[in-house]
Amino acid sequence: MTAPITASIKHPDRLFIDGRWVAPAAGGRIEVISPIDESVAGVVAGAGGADMDAAVNAARRAFDSGPWPRLTVAQRAEWIAKLGEALDARAPEMARAWVQSVGGLATVAPFMVGGALALVKYYAGVGQTWADAEYATPADGKGAAIIAREPVGVVAVIVPWNAPLTILINKLIPALLAGCTVIMKPAPETPVEAYVIAECAEAIGLPPGVIGLVPAQREAAELLVRNPGLDKVSFTGSTAAGKRIASICGERIGRCTLELGGKSAAIVLDDYDVATAAAQLAQTIAIMSGQVCATLSRVVVPRAKQGQFAEALTAALKAIRVGDPTAPESQMGPLAMRRQLERVEGYMTIGRAAGAKLVCGGTRSAHMDKGCYFDPTLFTDVTSGMAIAQEEIFGPVLALMPYDDEADALRIANDSPYGLFGAVFTHDTERAYRMARGVRTGAFSQNGFRLDYFLPFGGFKQSGIGREGGMSGLLGYTEVKTILLDAAPAAL
Repeated sequence: MTAPITASIKHPDRLFIDGRWVAPAAGGRIEVISPIDESVAGVVAGAGGADMDAAVNAARRAFDSGPWPRLTVAQRAEWIAKLGEALDARAPEMARAWVQSVGGLATVAPFMVGGALALVKYYAGVGQTWADAEYATPADGKGAAIIAREPVGVVAVIVPWNAPLTILINKLIPALLAGCTVIMKPAPETPVEAYVIAECAEAIGLPPGVIGLVPAQREAAELLVRNPGLDKVSFTGSTAAGKRIASICGERIGRCTLELGGKSAAIVLDDYDVATAAAQLAQTIAIMSGQVCATLSRVVVPRAKQGQFAEALTAALKAIRVGDPTAPESQMGPLAMRRQLERVEGYMTIGRAAGAKLVCGGTRSAHMDKGCYFDPTLFTDVTSGMAIAQEEIFGPVLALMPYDDEADALRIANDSPYGLFGAVFTHDTERAYRMARGVRTGAFSQNGFRLDYFLPFGGFKQSGIGREGGMSGLLGYTEVKTILLDAAPAAL
């Protein structure tokens, strides 16, 4: 794992624009710092404003004049299948990049990559049967009515660092299938996966301009979002950045899909075993060191069992083995970067000052002499008015919150600016469904942290706009056109 993560990339010092590898106009570069030991894991090109303009212009030409949006859906699906085959061959290096870039567990990395590549196969399959036009019945009964779904146009996909390949694939592939041309803007912390995709697109001969790659820092990314040549921005990341993107798109009525932050509640009902729930919730907050937008970070429990839960959660969290993510025995790696480590540390002070009780963790991992490691943490005596119950910490931090009855549990779960995910722990399916319909979130599960990228995913409230995944994800990259004709055409 000591070789640079960019070692297998042919042109790490270049951007991919209009089917060619080009140097950044201003010679920009981005260092990728590994949170495992805070060493430089690789260096790639950094795009600037001129590069963003060039990428948008190339994608615009490819959409307005190129063959891609004029292919049939089935033909685009064949290209996607070819891209998937090329990506399959490079799965190991993408798994390695995820470990080195963000400290993900090496034991989990192959499954992360495999899940992302399964999405490519899924959409390739969808493209064999999906019809982008269908007949409807005109109200006046005359002629023919057709509802067509046409590609939205040039799309910028801007993805975060925590699950870069999965999130990128879940935007890029349905956009391509819909007929859009796409500019990839990966997080500066995790550019490798996007480089692999660009190289695979080149290798299979994808038409120029259909896929572009412009790694960049945040300032240049805003220049991309502001470019009037874009038809849509698809963004996953913080709510603060999402608000900025939405305001920019709103100035020109540009389309946007936003999958933003979360502060998800796990409601544990009185029929569920305390030890079992504690073990499941401790394992959940350890996933990617708590750096998951949908993670269950608020634990809402019966008031009478609050003490039992505090004891059980403390034991479960202390049992998690924090260590080098390349070591097979490690159960949780580091936080992804020093600024994230410092952010999580800051919330320890905020929580205690508000009156919450820190009963477990709350400090850097003492046994790790370098890197961004932080112990799994539990606060008790947390109320909804506290910042640690309202703000997304994005770390391995649980807030234990007591409730009096089901109505109170729903009130606590909904007392949040976010609405991305939620869960209930109960063996009673009727109660589970009742709670699911009562919590205002875009996704909800029973007895565990369950996400399905083949189904719609997105948020209520400040957790976002629009949905990704499954057919909803595909349709989000289309515009609806109603066509009224004197007679039905020979074929749709």
